[in-house]
Amino acid sequence: MQVKKVVDTAALPHVAQAGDALAAYIARHPKLWVITGAGVSTDSGIPDYRDAAGQWKRSPPVQHGDFMASHNVRKRYWARALVGFKALSEAQVSGAHRALAALEAMGYVELLVTQNVDRLHQRAGSRRVIDLHGRADLVKCMGCGYQLMRHAMHAEMARMNPMFAALDAEHAPDGDADLDVDFSAFKVLDCPRCGGILKPDVVYYGDVVPPARRTAAEAGLSRAQGVLCVGTSLMVFSGYRFCRAAHEAGLPLASLSLGVTRADALLTHQWRAPLTPVLERAVHVLSRG
Repeated sequence: MQVKKVVDTAALPHVAQAGDALAAYIARHPKLWVITGAGVSTDSGIPDYRDAAGQWKRSPPVQHGDFMASHNVRKRYWARALVGFKALSEAQVSGAHRALAALEAMGYVELLVTQNVDRLHQRAGSRRVIDLHGRADLVKCMGCGYQLMRHAMHAEMARMNPMFAALDAEHAPDGDADLDVDFSAFKVLDCPRCGGILKPDVVYYGDVVPPARRTAAEAGLSRAQGVLCVGTSLMVFSGYRFCRAAHEAGLPLASLSLGVTRADALLTHQWRAPLTPVLERAVHVLSRG
């Protein structure tokens, strides 16, 4: 039986120790299946949903069923997004994104599955990426499948709603904003082809991951020698399910995050430490051979 090795930041004289330990783990399991979450993008200025204990910091995000059923919910969503999406569209890649891309370039990453929708892994240079929950920069009609880029939709809605476009508010996760006003006058853009509901190409709560995406992630896991979870609490089952499958298959399972995870009982290695410096240290150690 493998024994979990937990390293808490408070017990470390320097994060270099965690980085060295992570490098040793990667060297022993050089075909890694990596899953990332919101913690990877917080250094990019994108807020996350949960605290170190895995609890919600704010109200949960919009539910798929509510978005589809209520025009008022869509008004509120798009009005807030018109303000908050700047955090996603203007975000720059973090050191954690770059370090994970470097690990792939060095041959250590079999597949990277991200629960984020910001596409920052791809912008950092990662190529073997599955966007498990979709991508926020693309909008799709739920009726006819028509697609357009998010920035084009926002530009049109800003033209339709100049008073809302001029508002400002604190940014929230996934392109939302803490905007609390009367949304009744907001005009929502419908599909220009069929008049259907336009929705970001993102898996909302209450929706399901497309089967092809899940199958591709499972195939990558079957080829891997180990699993590394980075910046994720794994509280959402769509991500946690892969850790459970890895545990059942006898794969070593490691986590680098600032807090608890849903998979804590399954982990063989765990580092509760800041992501970017630990990952950068691991890349440095591995690059020296």
